[in-house]
Amino acid sequence: MDETKSNLHTITGAMRGRLLIDSLVKYVMTFGGISVIVAISLIFFYLASVSYPLFKPVEVSDWTSYKMPGGISANTVHISSEEQREIGARFTDNGVVHFFNMHNGKPFGEINIKIPDGVAVTSFGAGDPSDYTAIYGLSDGRAVVVKQTYTVTFDAANKRVIQPAIEYPLGETPLVLDKTGSAIQKIAIQGKGDATTMVALTKDGRLLLKGLTSTKNLLTDENQVESVSSTLTGVSGDIQDIIIEVKQRELYIGHGGQFVTHFDISDKSQPRLVQKQKVVADGEKLTALNILSGGFSLIVGTDKGNLGQWFLVRDANNNYTLTHIRDFKPMKGKVTTLVPEYFRKGFVVADNQGSVGLYYATSQKLLWQDLVGKGEIKAAEITPRANGLAIQSADGKLYVANVHNEFPEVSFSSLWQKVWYESYDKPEFIWQSAASTNDFEPKFSLSPLTLGTLKAAFYAMLLATPLALLSAIYGGYFMSPKMRGWAKPSIEIMEALPTVILGFLAGLWLAPLVENNLAGILLSFVLVPAIIMLAALFWHYLPENLTNRVRPGWEAALLMPVVIFGIWMAYDLGHPIEAYLFGGDMPHWLTTEMGIRYEQRNSLVVGIAMGFAVTPTIFSIAEDAIFSVPKHLTTGSLALGATPWQTLKNVVLLTASPGIFSGVMIGMGRAVGETMIVLMATGNTAVMDLSIFTGFRTLAANVGVEMPEAAVGTTHFRLLFVCALVLFAFTFIVNTLAELIRERLRTKYKSI
Repeated sequence: MDETKSNLHTITGAMRGRLLIDSLVKYVMTFGGISVIVAISLIFFYLASVSYPLFKPVEVSDWTSYKMPGGISANTVHISSEEQREIGARFTDNGVVHFFNMHNGKPFGEINIKIPDGVAVTSFGAGDPSDYTAIYGLSDGRAVVVKQTYTVTFDAANKRVIQPAIEYPLGETPLVLDKTGSAIQKIAIQGKGDATTMVALTKDGRLLLKGLTSTKNLLTDENQVESVSSTLTGVSGDIQDIIIEVKQRELYIGHGGQFVTHFDISDKSQPRLVQKQKVVADGEKLTALNILSGGFSLIVGTDKGNLGQWFLVRDANNNYTLTHIRDFKPMKGKVTTLVPEYFRKGFVVADNQGSVGLYYATSQKLLWQDLVGKGEIKAAEITPRANGLAIQSADGKLYVANVHNEFPEVSFSSLWQKVWYESYDKPEFIWQSAASTNDFEPKFSLSPLTLGTLKAAFYAMLLATPLALLSAIYGGYFMSPKMRGWAKPSIEIMEALPTVILGFLAGLWLAPLVENNLAGILLSFVLVPAIIMLAALFWHYLPENLTNRVRPGWEAALLMPVVIFGIWMAYDLGHPIEAYLFGGDMPHWLTTEMGIRYEQRNSLVVGIAMGFAVTPTIFSIAEDAIFSVPKHLTTGSLALGATPWQTLKNVVLLTASPGIFSGVMIGMGRAVGETMIVLMATGNTAVMDLSIFTGFRTLAANVGVEMPEAAVGTTHFRLLFVCALVLFAFTFIVNTLAELIRERLRTKYKSI
């Protein structure tokens, strides 16, 4: 009796311990699962938090207004400011420059331009905003070139002090533009380095071009100025605007209310009329014309408020034609003011109803629009860092605001649709995050990166899926246990190979091998399966006394020499075929005869290398699923008279289908996220090309390559997080759908 009680006590204690362990494991597993969900959620929210500022609307705030510095007795012809947005400059039509505090309008002094006595100012022109060069045209056919300078010093309290001034880069003596002394009605200037170009419209309707080149005498240290002058002809109608591009090679004349005439002024002594282009629709008039930063794009404004972008596009004959690129959301009234940003492709537009708008050309976006002041906008300025606005309204006040506009180049169209970039022949998908000059127009299309990601996964899965699944079926159902004990670990150990090694081998060994044996490689994909099928047919017709000598499940060992023979034959036949059909060089033949570009590191190489990397993952999971099918199901099916193949098709594959599907999805997830193989085995070029003979760039490789070089907080930096977010979202959606399908398959076939 005591012994029975002791045994019951022992059993009860064991059960309590087991229940305690079960409860502990339950809580640990629950905690682990919740931790995984929390970790994934935190990753998502972190990526989203870094990406979100790209899509925030522009903020224009902290408006202040004050009386126009210098009064309203003279008209404003130009407003500008220094980089720190502390000191502003107002140029008036009487030859006075008023400097003022940008925050409160307090005068900071004024400077009278040195104009000869008895001579009046008749015109004004400003060059590229970043150069601060301007010119005053005079009533006697001469002109004065001036330049703003801002000297930064620090006082005893280490406080920054900015001192504005006016310089005369070409001398204080006015330059003679028209020897007849006719008044300059309109004038334009552009200066860069030692070269300066001016174009003037005289009162009697002549267009004069003058180019100045300054050279320094190394012996006397004196500047010698060479001057070239010419007259422009072929422009009819009233001239509204004169635009000289920054490099001083192109000249655009807006005239006749509808037209822009383009001159090639590379040779200042012999300017060449290139084209006369109608830039506004019938029933509209050209009211504003300006050129964006970089000197490529013209922005055209009309009396109906419409806005269009034009730039030179090269045609099939290598001739450049002024081409309409895109339109923007129109303003409410007649466009009166059009001012470009200093360094980006943005611009400010104002109309005669007091409406002001911020636009960005590349993204084709109206970033912000509102009414400012009362009545027509007379002048506008966007500060050098694009973080402030200064607007003069008809009410005689200057309105100043802060602008938070860090990422104007980002929009749905610029990220996912074709964009017609400056100097390109047509709209394209382009990712190009860096360039050698400030004239560069950022190109941030995610489409080629996304296509590259899908392309890499497709070719990898195209090779890995059938190879892995067929191997898993044979290994899990037909192969003998002893052979399986050798084969399965051997395949699974392939998964431990570092992908950087696979990428290294693919780039330096496999890519040249494929290029030199392209015909044989392509032939092997057809010839090897065909030889295997022929070998199987041959095996089927062999006498049973021979086939019975091979134990069941060891037949695959006999296929190894068959596969090796098939690969050898494909390679051996490849070179004669290449010599006979493709002139001995199939890659060159594809490029020259078929127009199919061949790159050494291409999708075929990546497909082979990544397929090799993904195959063990799919094989391992799928083989375990097939091997785990309960034996009573297979034996029962065979006992009922089904053949092994019928049992495989109707019992084993259906029962194992959730696991097989999981293996394929996990393999695809690895292929989508693979970095090193893609990075080393492709040209890593972001191109939209479906050809198997060209390279690509994936989202993962893009992040890996460019993140170390991206400046924190910039558009480039945040777009790399968008790449990661797109990759995260893609894998999350695919895995979620895969899990739903897997559960449905499990529910459907669990009753078998």
